[in-house]
Parts: sequence; C-alpha cells; structure tokens
Amino acid sequence: MATVKPFRGVRPPRNLVERIESRPYDVLSSEEARLEADGNEMSLYHIIKPEINFEPGTSEYDPRVYEKAAQEFDLFQKNGWLKQDDKEQYYIYAQTMNGKTQYGIVLCAAVTDYLTGVIKRHELTRRDKEEDRMKHVRCCNANIEPVFFAYPDDDVLTSLLRRYASTEPEYDFVAPGDGFRHQLWTVSDDADIRTITEEFAKMPSLYIADGHHRSAAAALVGAEKARQHPHQTGKEEYNYFMAVCFPASQLTILDYNRVVKDLNGMTSEEFLRRLAENFVVELKGPDCYRPQHLHEFSLYLDGQWYSLTAKPGTYDDSDPIGVLDVDISSRLILGDLLGIHDLRSDNRIDFVGGLRGLEELKRRVDSGEMRLALALYPVTMRQIMDIADSGKIMPPKATWFEPKLRSGLVIHKLDD
Repeated sequence: MATVKPFRGVRPPRNLVERIESRPYDVLSSEEARLEADGNEMSLYHIIKPEINFEPGTSEYDPRVYEKAAQEFDLFQKNGWLKQDDKEQYYIYAQTMNGKTQYGIVLCAAVTDYLTGVIKRHELTRRDKEEDRMKHVRCCNANIEPVFFAYPDDDVLTSLLRRYASTEPEYDFVAPGDGFRHQLWTVSDDADIRTITEEFAKMPSLYIADGHHRSAAAALVGAEKARQHPHQTGKEEYNYFMAVCFPASQLTILDYNRVVKDLNGMTSEEFLRRLAENFVVELKGPDCYRPQHLHEFSLYLDGQWYSLTAKPGTYDDSDPIGVLDVDISSRLILGDLLGIHDLRSDNRIDFVGGLRGLEELKRRVDSGEMRLALALYPVTMRQIMDIADSGKIMPPKATWFEPKLRSGLVIHKLDD
C-alpha cells in the first residue's frame, strides 16, 4: 500500500510566484532558459538550469553548474523569495487547459515504495540522466521540482478536492510559457491531512506518469542518505520525495508523433506498396487528417495525408505491449520498412508532441527537413496502468502529457 506524508513546503510569497515559477528543466534548452530568465534574477531557471549563470556554451554537466544551483537555492531563501511553511501540510495543484481542469495533490512519496515497486513505472531510465538529477538533488539537498504521478480514482479524495476548489487559492495565474491556468491551495486542516494520508494508504499502487528520471534520482539519493545514517528512524525527510498525484481519469495524454528523414532507399510508391502488406492504406488528401481510433495512423508524404489501419493479426489485443499503436508502428513501419530500430539514438527520426499539432508535422516535411510524418492515436492512462501492473516497459517516446507541471510552486527540503 502507498505511503505518503505532508511536508513543510518551501515556496514563493504570493506576490512573487509569477516571477519565480518556470517550465520544467527538461522541456527547454539552456539558451531558451537563458532568454526566459533574462532580466529576472528571481527566475527558478537560475536553480534548475544553473548553466545560464555562466558564459553561453557552458555544459549543464559542469561541476560548477551543480554548485551554482545550491548557491542560488540558498540565495533565494536568504532573500525571502522562497520561504518554508511552518506546518507539515499537503497542497492541491490545479491546471486548466482548453477549459478542462485537473486537480492533483502535492505530497511526499516514500523512497521505499519506489524501490519495492509500489510506485510503478512504464519507461526505462538512462543512468547518465539519473546521475545528472542525482547530482542536482545532492547539491541542493532538496527536490526542487516535483514528479508527476497518477493514482486510481478515489471518491473520498475527489470530494475533498472539489471542496478546496470552491475556495480561494493561494496562487492563481496564467503562465506565459503555456497559456494555461495554474492554481495552488494549502491543506493545513488536520482532519483533511489525515484523510489524504489514509486514503493513499488504501491504494496498492501509484503510477509514474511523467518524470521517470527525476523519480529514480530522488529515490536513489534518499536511499544513499539512509545508508549513511544506519541509526535513522525512517521518518527523516530524505526517505521521501515530492510528487504531484492526479486522479488517473483526469489526465490528458496527447499523441506523440514521429517525423523521419528518408524512406530507407525506397521510392514513395514502393513505400506505400510495402505498407499495404500490413495496413489498409487510404488516401485522404492534402488536408490534415488525424487518427480516429486505436490501430489507425496518419501518414503525411509528398503533400498528401493517408490513413493506415493495421490489419488483424498484426497486433495482439491480449498483450499490454503488443496492442499499443506505438509498438505496431515501431515494428512494422519504423523497424521493418525504414530500418529504425533504436528510437532513442537513431538520428533519422525525431518526435513531436501532440500540443504542436499536425500542422507542425506538415511543416517539417514540406520544408524538406523530413521526408514523412506519422501521427499516432494517443495512449490511454488505462493502457499505461495495465503495462505498469504487468511489470512491462513501454516502447520509447510513447506518451506526452499536457499540461506540464510548473516548477517553483513548492519545493521539498531533505533535511527538514
């Protein structure tokens, strides 16, 4: 069962939150962060993208960069730009995108739950990326940014979230980077704190939606600290890490699409003919065409859109991986036809999040940069949970969650 706890969050005063908050560290480049933080000494990018404090071109992995992150975190606290709450509490975080609002609970999850599989993952992690985030956590001695979890819907928590949503939030702003509304409430009432803790204790699993590397890094640093303190009680803050947990039914997963540089030596006619072996291929014309259902794909090639419907026998509905469109397309199109077998490293392929729209796929092909585009039907949260429950791992670049969590609303210190 899941173990969670409230914590004394470190966060901005209400009048400063819009100067401090930022996009997550991994959704923009160093130069983009430098531009967004330009003229704003309070931008969280000084902590989460600390290379912007050095000359352009400085590696984000330079040892000085991690040290600078810790220095900036200390400076923000000394200047009063970040202040720690007096009481351990939970927080409610709401995001509104295109008229739809999702409500999550900001909490501390147990390191042991991650290590024992109560917190389930659906993606592989890379050790180099884990180590990067581990260095950041070690230097700052804090989880500066939260990870993104999903939990099975819970009527008691839903009722609690609705009650808080009807009150005035602590923070309420529209972020300039994404144009979405972000709100935050504090949950300091002892009865409500107990309710949240007890309801999560009934859940057999939590699910990582986004932030697999941050989850791994936070848990591994916590485990390191536990080994360094053999006489610990187990209740120390380093035994927990910060997450925002949303009810699974509220989450929006967008399509995560592919663009490819060439046809692997084939002509367009040959490629379409080969596709017809495993797909029903229909010409849709020059107007953008979006997949309408599972096992249907959209192909953009030579100024035309095509519908590709996988034929029976090309997928396995009883296999949580084999039923995925990302698996079908990776095997039968990218692998068998285009010779792209490693989606993480092959430079002939790139990936476009669904928020960019089909027009972005069309633009990149029409510009000559890419030869074709492939649009997929979005993965569902149910599919992700089934895969995680089965202990299997999804193919790379399968999910794109929106909206992204804003960073800087709440921070968790490991030595509190």
